[in-house]
Amino acid sequence: MILDRYFARRFMQSFLVIGGIFLTLMILIDLIEQIRRFDDYDLSFGQLLHLTLLNTPAAISEMLPLLVILSTIALFVGLARTSELVVTRAIGRSGIRALVAPVLLALAIGTLAVALLNPISAATSEEFQRLSDSYKNNGSSALSISSEGLWLRQSAENGQAVIHARGTSNGDTLGLDDVTVITFARDGKPTQQIIADRAELEDGRWILSNAKIWPMQDGQNPEASAVEHERLELPTSLTRQRILDTLGQQDSVSVYDLPQLIADLREAGFSTKQYEVWLQVQLARPFFLVSMVLIGAAFTMRHVRFGGTGIAVLTAVLLGFSIYFVRNFAQILGENGQLPTYIAAWAPPFAAILLALGLLLHAEDG
Repeated sequence: MILDRYFARRFMQSFLVIGGIFLTLMILIDLIEQIRRFDDYDLSFGQLLHLTLLNTPAAISEMLPLLVILSTIALFVGLARTSELVVTRAIGRSGIRALVAPVLLALAIGTLAVALLNPISAATSEEFQRLSDSYKNNGSSALSISSEGLWLRQSAENGQAVIHARGTSNGDTLGLDDVTVITFARDGKPTQQIIADRAELEDGRWILSNAKIWPMQDGQNPEASAVEHERLELPTSLTRQRILDTLGQQDSVSVYDLPQLIADLREAGFSTKQYEVWLQVQLARPFFLVSMVLIGAAFTMRHVRFGGTGIAVLTAVLLGFSIYFVRNFAQILGENGQLPTYIAAWAPPFAAILLALGLLLHAEDG
C-alpha cells in the first residue's frame, strides 16, 4: 500500500503540474480569441475575461484525456530514469501491479468529471452563450424544450417576443404547430397576442398561417379589436441553423438533465439520437481515461538504457490521439444512426483498454 500511495502521489503531482500549464496557456489563448471575436463591440477587459473564464470548465473537460496520458508518460518516464521500476520489479511486483494506483486515480478523475465537472461546464457554457448573444444582439434569444412544447424568445424592433409551439417539424424549413406569440414593449408590457395554426421560418421572418391577433393595450377590448389573417409575416432575428445549433449543443446540458431533455425532445418531435449518444459517452468517460493511462504506460514502462524513449513517448501520444479520434468518429456515426448507441459510446474505450493490456502483457511476459 505504501508503494501504491507513492505511485498515486507521483501521478497526481504530474497531473496537477501539467494541468496547470495547459490551463494557463488555454486561458491566454481563449482570451485572445474573445478579444478578436468581440473586436467590433465595446466590451471591457473584465467582460472579456469573464467570457474566457466561463469557457474554462468546458475546455478542461475536453482536455482531460490529453492530461491523463501526459501525466502517465511523465510518471513512468520519471520512474524509469531513477530505476524505481527496476526496484519495483526486483521486490516481486510486476509492472501490471504497479498500474493499479494510476488506474484507480484515472477512474476517480473520470467519475468526478462526470458527476461534478460536467454540470459545472454545462452551466458555464450556457451562461457563455447567453452573454455572447446579449453582447452581439443587444438582447438574448433563448430556446427551451419542455413537456408543454417548444418555447422561444427573440428580440424584436420594439421589444421582445415569446413564441410557444405544441409541436415541430424539421424539414427544409423549420415549422411550428399550434403557435402562440406574445409580443412585449421595451418596458416589459405585453402589446399583442397572436395565435396561429402553423408558423414556418423563412428568410428572417415567421410565416404564420390562419393567425388571429388580439391587441393588449390598456382600455381596449381585445376580442372586439381582434383581426384575423390567413397569412401573417412576423420579423425575427432567429435562423433555422441557429435554432438547430442551440438544440445541438449537448455540452451545455448537464448529464443529470439529459434524460428529461431526451424525453421532452422526443415528445416535441425532435431527434434525440445525438443526446442519447452524448449521455452514454459521458458515462463511459472514466473508462476512456483508464485506457489513456494504460496506453501511456504500455510505451513508457521500460528502462531508459534500452534507448528510444523519445520515440516511445511520441508513439504513446499519437496512439492516444488516434483512440480519441476513433471515439469521436464512433460518436458521429452513432448520432447519425449508423452505429447503435451503446456500441458508439462504449466500444472505443473498452477496445483501447484491451489493446493497451495486450501491449503491456507482451512487454511483461514476452
